[in-house]
This record gives sequence, structure tokens and C-alpha cells, in this order.
Amino acid sequence: MFQDITVEELLELHRQGKTQLIDVRSQSEFAESTIPGSVNIPIFDDTERAEIGTLYKQESVEAAKDRGLEIVSGKLPGFIRAIGESGPPHKIVFCWRGGMRSRTSATLASLMGLKMFRLNGGFRAYRKWVVETLEGFTELPPCYVINGNTGTGKTELLSRLQEMGYPVINLELMAQHRGSIFGHIGKMPSNQKSFDSQLVHELIRLRNAPYLIIEAESKRVGKVVLPEFLIKAKEKGTTLHIEIPLEERVANILNDYKPEENKEDFIRSFEKIEKRIHTPIAAAIRQSLKDDQFNEAAKLLLLHYYDPRYQYAAEQYEQQKIDIGASNLDQALEEIVLTLPKLPDQEAG
Repeated sequence: MFQDITVEELLELHRQGKTQLIDVRSQSEFAESTIPGSVNIPIFDDTERAEIGTLYKQESVEAAKDRGLEIVSGKLPGFIRAIGESGPPHKIVFCWRGGMRSRTSATLASLMGLKMFRLNGGFRAYRKWVVETLEGFTELPPCYVINGNTGTGKTELLSRLQEMGYPVINLELMAQHRGSIFGHIGKMPSNQKSFDSQLVHELIRLRNAPYLIIEAESKRVGKVVLPEFLIKAKEKGTTLHIEIPLEERVANILNDYKPEENKEDFIRSFEKIEKRIHTPIAAAIRQSLKDDQFNEAAKLLLLHYYDPRYQYAAEQYEQQKIDIGASNLDQALEEIVLTLPKLPDQEAG
């Protein structure tokens, strides 16, 4: 039969790479938030779950169980096959509260010879662990904060640094939002639960790092709010202020946002800030967007909206700052690497 395990035991087993996490909740529950690394093999889809829930509330527990059994029996071969074919040989299943859905899944799969674990308390227990663990963070390693005007390529620089093995916390990647009024375009922004889950695992992974590298973000990034300890760490950190030419910044924005693929979304988003820009400039930006002159629209937005806002925000903080001037992203990356302290493995090399 299957074995019940705690959240801590789940995380250790999954860290060893010997198990596959299987979320047997419905598609919409999975889409809202799950445990990172999980695959969704729902025992009931959204329609079936709603039907069973209605029977439970309006008729009886027995009626709901009977209907659930009828649904499961019809899809059992494919369901078990999907579990067996998902990743490593050992499986950890979970539902919302560690109730009937995960118990049924674990029991049936174990009867078919699969090595099964079930998360005690389900996703709700995992979510409780995430919240409590984040609340337990009070101090972080020293932070280097990548900063600079909009279009400097800060997120791209973080991604490259991460690929090179540097201890990066990429907040915009986790939030699936670029942090501007246009930041959601072409993405599916994370909700708070998904963001928190990714953040806590990254913080644990990097807890022994000599320092962290983050981007200068406001308290809110898209749909998510950053925890207070992260805001304080950013404010205490050393700023690496990147400066690259305007034309490079425009090119970075066009490459990242691809406005030609989402033109109407850009126009709708621009309307939210249009009244904050001097009327003739706003009219020129709107016309440039309509005429597919995205280079000109981006340049005007930088000069007359984003740069003044950045300058104002920068004046509000007094923290240690290192200026890094570069002609493009590649050079900026080289200068950042020269500025950052060497990591232990780099010194050993």
C-alpha cells in the first residue's frame, strides 16, 4: 500500500530526484497553483468535480461517492497508465486536503504495483509550510541590486548571470511580469501562491550563498507582492547602476516585448497611462503605435515617461551605488562580472 509523508519528507525525496510529484486535483486547481515540479493527472476534471460537489451538497455523501466511483472506474486504465509513465518510478500524489482524491489515487496505483506516497494534508499543508517558511526569513545574505533605466536589460542580465552559476533571485521571471504597465503582455502572470512557492524554494536553494543578486523592483510586481524582508534586503544592498545608450535600450525593449505581435494589447495598456504624459507627446506615442512605428513609440515612452519616473525614484534612496557604463548588454555583463566578488568555486579555480 501507499505511505503517508509530511511536506518536509516530500521535499527531501523530491530533492533526491527519485520521485515524481503528481497533482491529482482538477485542471483549474493545478493552474491556480501547485508544488513546483508537479505534473497534473486529475482524477476528476473540472466538470466532474463540480458535479460530485453538487451531489455532495444537495443529495448525500453516498450519492457523491457513488458518482465518483462510476467516473473513476471508466477512466481507471488510462489514469493508472499516466501515473506509471510520469517520471521516476516512485510517485508522490496529493490533492487539496489529502483526502479522498489522493487516497483513491494512491490506493489504486499501489494495487497496480507502483511505489506510491501520499502527501499528508495535501496542497493545503504545503501552502501552510510555504507561508510559515517565508515568515521565518528575517535576514538574507548581502544583496547586489541590478538597477538602471527601463530598457537596460536588467532581467536579461540576471538570466545570463544565473546561467553562469551566480546566486540570482529572478523576481520578474517568478512573477511572469516585467514590472511595468506593459509587463503582462505575452505572459501569464503568476498569482501570489505560485510566486511564493517558487520564491521559497529559490531562497532555500541559495541559503548558503555568500551574496544574492536581485533586480531593483517595487513592492508589487504584476499580481504579486514582495515580502517585507526582501524589500529591506534590497534597500540595504549595493546597487549596480547600469547605463547603456538610449538606442540600445529601445532595441532591448522591442526584442523583449515584441509589440508587433501584440499591438492592440500595447495600445490598451498605453491608454492607462496616457493622461500622465504631456498631451502632444501622448498623441505622438499613440499615433506611432497605430502606425507600427514601435521604435519611435518606445523612445518617446522612455524619454517622457519612464526615465523621469526612474530619476524621481532613484532620488528617494541613498544606498551604496556602483556605476557601470556600457555600450550594450554584453559589455554590461562583463563589467558586472568584474565587479561582483568571486564565488568560492571561482576562487578555487
